[in-house]
Order: sequence, then C-alpha cells, then structure tokens
Amino acid sequence: MADLSNILGGPWSPPARRNVEPPEVQLADAMRESGLSPPAQIIMDGKIHRFSSDGKAKGDTGWLVAFANDGAATACFGCWKSGIKQEWRADIGRDLSDAEKMTQARRMREARDIRDRELERNRAVAADTVATIWERSMPASPDHPYLARKGVQPNGARVTGDGRLMVPLYKPDGELASLQYIAHDGGKLYHAGGMTGGCFWMVGDMSPGVLYVAEGFATAATIHEATGRPCVLAYSASNLVPVVGALREQYGPSQPLTIVADNDESGTGQKYADQASAKYGCSVITPPERGDANDYAQAGGDLALLLNPPQDDWLVPADDFCAQPQPIRWLVKRWLQDEALIMVHGPSGGGKTFVVLDWCLHIASAKPDWNGHKVKPGGVIYLAGEGHSGLRGRVAAWKAHHGAERLNMWLSRAGCDLNTPEGYRRVSESIRALGELPRLIVVDTLHRFLQGDENSAQDAKTMIDACGALMREFGCSVLLVHHTGVSDEAQHRARGSSAWRGALEIEISVTPVGDLRKIAQKKMKDGEEAEDIFVELQNVPLAGWVDEDGEQVSSAVPVMAEAPVERKKDDKLATWKKTFSAAWFASGAEEAMGEPYLSKSALVRYLVTAMGESEATAKQTIKPSVPNRLIGALLASEMIIASDHGWRVICPSFSSSLMMAKNAPR
Repeated sequence: MADLSNILGGPWSPPARRNVEPPEVQLADAMRESGLSPPAQIIMDGKIHRFSSDGKAKGDTGWLVAFANDGAATACFGCWKSGIKQEWRADIGRDLSDAEKMTQARRMREARDIRDRELERNRAVAADTVATIWERSMPASPDHPYLARKGVQPNGARVTGDGRLMVPLYKPDGELASLQYIAHDGGKLYHAGGMTGGCFWMVGDMSPGVLYVAEGFATAATIHEATGRPCVLAYSASNLVPVVGALREQYGPSQPLTIVADNDESGTGQKYADQASAKYGCSVITPPERGDANDYAQAGGDLALLLNPPQDDWLVPADDFCAQPQPIRWLVKRWLQDEALIMVHGPSGGGKTFVVLDWCLHIASAKPDWNGHKVKPGGVIYLAGEGHSGLRGRVAAWKAHHGAERLNMWLSRAGCDLNTPEGYRRVSESIRALGELPRLIVVDTLHRFLQGDENSAQDAKTMIDACGALMREFGCSVLLVHHTGVSDEAQHRARGSSAWRGALEIEISVTPVGDLRKIAQKKMKDGEEAEDIFVELQNVPLAGWVDEDGEQVSSAVPVMAEAPVERKKDDKLATWKKTFSAAWFASGAEEAMGEPYLSKSALVRYLVTAMGESEATAKQTIKPSVPNRLIGALLASEMIIASDHGWRVICPSFSSSLMMAKNAPR
C-alpha cells in the first residue's frame, strides 16, 4: 500500500488541546474584570446566589446564576446596586460541539429567567418596604442642610430616621416603586432592589399649561418655585427618554412638555434630552452656563426668564400690520436683502464662488458700493466646506486689488452637518464665541453641510429649518451656495428638491457667457428683480506668493463688464414657438402643474405626420443639446424646461397665451 503521509504533510494527529483554567477560576476573573468582587465560593448549581459585590464583609447586592453544563459552563452575574449585568461562557480549550452549543444557549436562557424572577421578587419586596418607610416618615423641614444649601423648599420631600432627605419614585401607573435617599452633602442612593427605570415624581400639582421635566430633585424644585408650574423629576439623564414617553402617553400629544436639561461638560444631559425631544416631541432648554437649573438660579440667573422668555406678537391685527410702511433693508442694494434666506447657484467652475466672495468682502471691508449698488458694512461668517487653498488666494487677491487692509470676516476650517443638532450647535457656539453678531452667514457649498439627500424634501426642510434658526438667533441673512444640474436644460436652476426654491427670499444664478459671468436674479420675493450684471475675472498676481517651483502665484477677482452685444433676433424663435404650440394643440393640449405640457413622443409624432420630417430628423430637432433647433432654442431662451418625458412651458407670456387659446370659447 502506498504511503501518502508525505504528500499530505506528514502523519495526521489530533490538534493539541490548550490548557485552560477551571470554570470557577475563569468566572471569578470575568467578575473582577467587570468591576465586581467575586464571592469566596462559586457554586454552579443553576440557582441564584447573593454576595457582597464590593468586597466588604456585609452586603448582598451582587448576584450569580451559574451552570456547570458538563464542562462548557455558563453564567449570568451582576450587581443590583450598580446596575452591572453580564453573561459569561467558559473557555474549554476547543470549539464546542453543536450539542454543547445548544445546551449552553438553553442554560443561558434559564439563567436570564432566574435572574428576571429574582429581580421582580426584589422589586416586589422593595415596593412593600418603601411603602411602609414612606408612610411612617416625617415631612422634611425647610432648614434641612441639603435644602438650605440648594435654596429650595421641601416640596413634599420627607426625612428618614437618620436625617437624610427622601424623595419617591413612582411607576407610570402611580404605584410607589422605590425611594431615593439624599445625604446632607448631596450623596444619593436608591433603595436596594427597587425599580428605578421609567419611574418619576412630580413636584407641584398638574394644571393646564407647560409641564417641565428635569433630572434631580433640587433642579425640579427650583423650576417649580421659579415658574409656579409642575416639574417632573426623572432622577437621571438616561431616564429622561422613558419618563417623557410615559408622560406623553398619559397626557397626550397636545400637552406642552419642556425638558430643562443639565449643561454638563460631558454633554450627557443634552444628549438624552435631544433623544427624548426627537422621539416624543417636546422642547429642550439648557442653562447657558455649565451646571443645572439650580446652579443657574443660585449664581443669580433669572430662571423664570430663561424658561419663559417674553413672547413676541406672533399674531397681529391686519390693520396694525399694514399701518406703517416697512422698507426692505439691504446688505447690497437690490441684490442681497438683510435677514433673508438667499441661494446663489451655478454650474461647477462657473464663477459663483468668485461672485459670492466679492459680495462678502465688500460687506466685510466696509466698501461703500458694489458695482453702483449701496453696501451695508458688517461681519461675515464664511462656512467653507471645500477649496480652502483656492479661497486663500482669492481673498488675498481681492484685498490686493481693492486695497483693503482689514476684513470683518471669519472662515471655517472644514464643513459640518449643519442640519443636525451637533452640527448646528458647533456653528452657533463658534459664532457666539466671537462676541459680535454677523450680518451674513455663507454656506459654501450646500451639499458639504447637508446630512441627507438634497433631492429629499424632508432633508431639505431640516436644512432650511437650521438656516432659519441661524437667521433668528443672530438676526442675519444666510446665503447658500449650490450647484445646478449637469444637463443643458438644468443650467439655470438649483439642483435638488423644489423645496429649496420655495423657501428662498432671493435666488441668483451665476452662469458663464463666453469669457464673462452673468449674474441674474431668478427670484426676488419682496421687490422687483434687478437688471442682469456681467463681470469678468481679472487676473491679480499675489506679491510674495510663489509655488514650490518658485513661479509667481496669482488669482482672480470679478470686475464689472459690459453686457455682450446680442445678435439681432430673427424669426426663428417665433417659428419654433409656433411649431411647439401647434404640436401641443394637436396632442390634446395636456397640462402639468397648471402649465402647458408636451411629451417627446407627441412632438415627434407631430413633426413626422404634420411637418413631413423623417423620424431621424425629428429626433434631431428635439435634441436639447442642439441650440439652433426647436427644443434647444426654446430651452436656451427659458421658454420651456424639461419635465418628466417631455417639456413644460414656464415663460409666463408664452404659457398664458397657450392657456387662453385653449380655454377660449369655441
């Protein structure tokens, strides 16, 4: 018989079994790693065993359920007091068989069930005990050391026999579940074994109006005393979410809820408050300084004003509203309005950032006018999400060209998700730290600061809301720099959801026209649209700037230019309009969004059957990329735009004439 052992790498032998510690030793090590002191003797009999988890002689807050499991031991252990809860499986030095894995999984389920039954038993015992303690305790005195230090009244708190303050934790159904004991120095302990998650206590009596929610007793008492409104005590930041959920279920969606979050350095209070707000719909107020509402009041802050700022006249009589004229306030006359949401869009590389920078730098350097339009000076925040090296040269070139020495302007080092709580907070706090209110905040470009999809109306709304919040907080304008689409027919409108255009006060397009840049208003909500302006980019060498090869570095600045001479229009465009109109009527005069709509197939059919063109010629005639043919010419003149599988008439006069002809009596 042939010897194949050399071919197979030598004679076969089973893998060596690793030496492992006994299960009891492994389990004890795991308990130490979790921060618990293991019991002196570990018993693996499938029953729950109590032990001192902190190594002290007395105490039984630790718990353990362990199964020997024929070598593949399994256990659950933890501590009622600290909330530690962990599962454990022994290492037996080899892979488990399928049967062993099934046994181990079954034992783990049994351990969890035993632990849960013990937890419920402990909670039931604790509930009976705390009910007796609470019933027999005495009301706290206003001069209790903790109350005196916090500057609050007892508000229903009681005292234990050893003088500690005591406040209750109730389940959402009203049953007393546990107690919190507060020492003179502020140290806090819950009653052992009692239920705490989702439990709360209301300081004050419920009545119509806002209901506040806070973490600690002193905070809740301070809020109640400052406002006269009830305040629910959630006991911890992590408990805010289930407590607000219980309140929302109890009082319904119309009940105003306000979380007064702790302003802790870790951000934990704000994090859980934001989660509760997002999940259940409530407002969040945070003290402006580190600490909680009690710290803010004790430091001399007006807590009532913080929680109840003066309400502006949101609803006003129409007669009063129109009694006095309110002229438009401008940053750049006829172009950039004060306290407005503005968008500037254009194709990639089309010069939009040069134009926006030109406006910003005129404002930031207090230049009196921009191309003959009056400029209001002020601070500018430029949130730059890309192209920082290019921006550096453009700003330097502009300063050199205009002889500007100082700029009242700041630029961000990177982008962020402005439409998220974290991103908004970063922008807001950075601006507030400057100590000066800006007149203009620029977001360049939109997609670098947007979390989500620019085509989604929902994501667009979150960004629009964030911009609106910046405008309200700082009393300034926000200007979004955005791209246009890539197709020929999309070069004069912003990319993405139509929600963007609907929210804008001003929309401006920057597009290349030969060597020039055309600046055109597409929307001016509160006034007449300004005449188009043309600029050209003038090269500016930067003194002292050289690249790595020692060559001169230069950039460009936009300067006023004469409008290009338009060629005399012939009758071709009128001919294309007549052809389009005839095809529209011949196809049944369809409408889309209240405007005349003509499908591609209907136009091709008309050109072939009524105009005698071949199908190949007709397809050339409707190509948008051919500017001297039917569709290309109408798109370039902004008579129509692409819509679904055809085109929609957007020129007001053209659209109106077609609709009037359609609706005229026959």
